[in-house]
Amino acid sequence: MKKGWKTVPMGKLCAISSGDSDTQDAVADGPYAFFDRSKTIKRSSRFLYDCEALIIPGEGKEFLPKHFEGKFDLHQRAYALFDFLPDLDVRFLYHLLHHRSDYFPSVAVGATVKSLRRRHFEDLPVPLAPLPEQQRIVGILDAAFEGLATAKANAEKNLLNARALFDSHLQAVFSQRSLSGAEGRGKGWVEKRLVDVSLDFGRGKSRHRPRNEPKLYNGPYPFIQTGDISNADHWLTDYTQTYSELGLAQSRLWPKGTICIAIVGATVGETAILDFEACFPDSVIGIVVNDQFANNEYVEFLLQSFKSLLKEKGKGTARDNINLGTFENQMFPFPVLKRQREIVGTLNFLHAETQRLAAIYQRKLAALEALKKSLLHQAFSGKL
Repeated sequence: MKKGWKTVPMGKLCAISSGDSDTQDAVADGPYAFFDRSKTIKRSSRFLYDCEALIIPGEGKEFLPKHFEGKFDLHQRAYALFDFLPDLDVRFLYHLLHHRSDYFPSVAVGATVKSLRRRHFEDLPVPLAPLPEQQRIVGILDAAFEGLATAKANAEKNLLNARALFDSHLQAVFSQRSLSGAEGRGKGWVEKRLVDVSLDFGRGKSRHRPRNEPKLYNGPYPFIQTGDISNADHWLTDYTQTYSELGLAQSRLWPKGTICIAIVGATVGETAILDFEACFPDSVIGIVVNDQFANNEYVEFLLQSFKSLLKEKGKGTARDNINLGTFENQMFPFPVLKRQREIVGTLNFLHAETQRLAAIYQRKLAALEALKKSLLHQAFSGKL
């Protein structure tokens, strides 16, 4: 440790208290900030504290502090650090808690929901520099992190813009007006149902129940789930579950090139093309496109552009779902096969360019996060 620094338990540097409010105490237009276990700051009609404080959730997966000064309400499962000693800069402790973001998850107790106790706060060793040194470090970190936050916001915005550019072109291709008239898509476009351009069109034959029937799983055959479809990007190239010979006997292998549509739950309306033979459950619709009438990549891009419509049609009373009947009368636009291939070529080029830009911005975000961690490490090892 750097000369002049000392290690002090956090319990000796400030008061530590949990709140006594509950979730139902939050109100939409309350005059006071209300801190609970979530990242979102809610509102309350009362306040329990009027001070400068660091607020940390007492349950969950992340236990990162918020810095607040003024009147606020506090949930019974959240903690406030306040009444700091004069020789402690609050921002110094704030940055330290971000630097030691691994500490609270490592000491939290509980099998399902991890939670903190007062002792976990009191026992945290704080490397304490002299106050002028704390203030110098805080000045450097605050200025650096302000710049990093701006750079991160710009990178995130650029990432969203790159994705939005592709989505915008996708919509432009498929959302032109009716098939006739001056504002139509032009000659050769007709409206068809998906079944009209398919060799095979139907739901999967199996249900996903590994706990009840474990013998159906852990075999040589890919078994696609709705989450796999949601995580895919045009082509589905990976999977998280497999079927056994017994499972296959109760199901079927769909061929490579099959378009999968998730029809249940949060992933309803998500689509992807199988890059291999696979089984899938009855929560997925499979479309084997007849290549005499349609291009399977065209159909998948087409369904991407109709995703919001499919989701709207899939709203149910218990959980969202789409059934085959949704597609029985739904008409989709199809140009001649040559034009479909041209559209696919353009979209694949734009898709690849979007992915290239997204990778650049993702690397930049990772570099900014690494720089932030490096600065914190230097600061609290006395090297800044």
